[in-house]
Amino acid sequence: MKKILIHVLFVAVVVGLGALIGIANIPGEWYQALNKPPFNPPNWIFGPVWTTLYVLIGIAGARTWLDSPSSSRMQIWFGQMVLNFLWSPAFFGMESTVLGLIVIIPMLVLIVLFIQRSWNKDRISALLFLPYIAWVSFATLLNLSLFILN
Repeated sequence: MKKILIHVLFVAVVVGLGALIGIANIPGEWYQALNKPPFNPPNWIFGPVWTTLYVLIGIAGARTWLDSPSSSRMQIWFGQMVLNFLWSPAFFGMESTVLGLIVIIPMLVLIVLFIQRSWNKDRISALLFLPYIAWVSFATLLNLSLFILN
């Protein structure tokens, strides 16, 4: 029962905070006016993608917490979450592609480190982060493209 509760708590906190930050930093006129690369996805896709990713991130966080709450893997998990939650305020809130890059690049590094450190210890958590690294890699390319184009 304790394991289920921890999983529910992690998923609820990650999804809940992600949703609140998303609502507080809705792309506005500034973002709409930016020159976009041809591979820019439609706005409607971000909500479902991030909700799905946040569920996977929350499960990986719960698994890591249950396995070793004071480990470097858990610290890396928390570090990437802090950067994840800072990206929208930096990019949309501050209306800055540069600040977005300053946040997203170390976030990407921490995601890679989490996967690397989890691969032999908890393969499931590492695998849960693979869609996340794919999306954040794409988001980094998109952020960089927006910086270059604008």
